[in-house]
Amino acid sequence: MNNLMHGKKGLIVGVANERSLAWGIAKALHEHGAELAFTYYDKIPKFAERLATMAAEVGSTHVFPMDIADEKSIANVMLDVNKLWGEIDFVVHAVAFADKDELRGRFKDTTQAHFAQSLETSAYSLISLTRQAMPLMKKGGSILTLSYYGAEKVVPNYNVMGVAKAALEANVRYLAADVGQDNIRVNALSAGPVKTLAASGIGDFKAMLNHHEATAPLKRLTSLQDVGGAAVYLLSDLAQGVTGEVHYVDGGANILGPTPLS
Repeated sequence: MNNLMHGKKGLIVGVANERSLAWGIAKALHEHGAELAFTYYDKIPKFAERLATMAAEVGSTHVFPMDIADEKSIANVMLDVNKLWGEIDFVVHAVAFADKDELRGRFKDTTQAHFAQSLETSAYSLISLTRQAMPLMKKGGSILTLSYYGAEKVVPNYNVMGVAKAALEANVRYLAADVGQDNIRVNALSAGPVKTLAASGIGDFKAMLNHHEATAPLKRLTSLQDVGGAAVYLLSDLAQGVTGEVHYVDGGANILGPTPLS
């Protein structure tokens, strides 16, 4: 075990299964000595047992229900975490949502309801989570969210999620400027396409993977280990002077652009 995160405690929001980017981050943090707590979507209580089993793999028994769209639900989790540890050092925000039908049709057909839902779940939730976590970051801390290159360039079939990720990246900058005075850092990781549950809803995702592997300078796909290692850096004291930034971990694919569109 390495010790970059020894003595640090944090909350991870957004683990869906063993292929989740958040799970890759959790495993890397555990390997570096961090103590972890997790949340699951409270509208799907049966997921609690599966997440509890996963959490045990990284030495945690702390699994809490949360609805990221409900401020009171987030506050209740922070109360539980406060009772558990009294303070935290980091939060990983790995939550995003867009209706799968919105990721297959034309962007112009995005409905107002789905647009609002995507922006609230994928972008505004970072603001809510930061606000609620701040009182527990008594000595400062680090907040990390997950973005994608579709926030900057047009990615086929990414549609409203690209707009939501663009808003998320703007949130990172504004939050970093706002909470820096409290010694809290806010950053984002922008990973290349990875075979996750969320990515499975994107049309022609296999073609995106093939294009990424062919054009990335490293000539390979992004792995959970890649994402986990980058996250450990941003959440550790090694990055204590880094905030308000989007860090790419995609094999350098953004050098050439991961899609034909820009």
